[in-house]
Amino acid sequence: MPRLYRRQFLRKAASASAAAWLAPKVLAARLAALPAGQKVLATDTVTLGRTGIQTYDNGLRFFDTADSYGSHPHVADALKHVDRSKVTILTKSWARTGPEMRADLDRFRRELNTDHLDIVLMHCVTEGDWTSRYRSAMDALSAAKEKGIIRAHGCSCHSLEALRAAAKSEWVEVDLVRINPIGSHMDADPATVVGVIGEMRAAGKGIVGMKILGQGDLRDRQNEAIRYALGLGALDAFTIGAESIAEQKDLIERIASV
Repeated sequence: MPRLYRRQFLRKAASASAAAWLAPKVLAARLAALPAGQKVLATDTVTLGRTGIQTYDNGLRFFDTADSYGSHPHVADALKHVDRSKVTILTKSWARTGPEMRADLDRFRRELNTDHLDIVLMHCVTEGDWTSRYRSAMDALSAAKEKGIIRAHGCSCHSLEALRAAAKSEWVEVDLVRINPIGSHMDADPATVVGVIGEMRAAGKGIVGMKILGQGDLRDRQNEAIRYALGLGALDAFTIGAESIAEQKDLIERIASV
């Protein structure tokens, strides 16, 4: 969703619905774990890998935010209306050094008016050697986890090399991965990316899919894209941006129907 529209909608949603909502998180439990014939619903509770962190309730309790989105103040407003212990906050930092990351964690908690952050990702990593190049930032996140400032850490990947490095890194607990059936705005072709996701799944990482609709390229093939994401049997959850509550409800219904 264009950032301007995202901000406008967040402001309206937070005040109108008294429940925080950030680019609705449409969640999908893995099909392989379900009894035959059982439907997947957007209201399903899922656990992200081995982190123990759960997401649920139409996505209204799982907030995928980021410093660069400018959305922290809107989420902070929405948090006034919900029980913080029932909310999972995922945010992302562009910090690449330890001091920068520590400063971001302090600022993020002030902006969100919370004493802890559930998941913090290194945002948009692209380098194949990022797990060594940015070790000081990673160490800062590890130390923050030990202190209870965050509950889990990981990355969002924007290249195949970075994705492969994330799959091999024991440090990565949660990964935000671009995936859709046509390879739109992805790190590689779908088959290659699915192979790397399989590595992550085997390692017990929490995997959240993004670009499910190819940044709009699949807007007229939504059922196909959702069916593909659900059928992978590898994603803990996936995110789809919407510009209205009506669009969110439509996505929830599509998940149930496919």
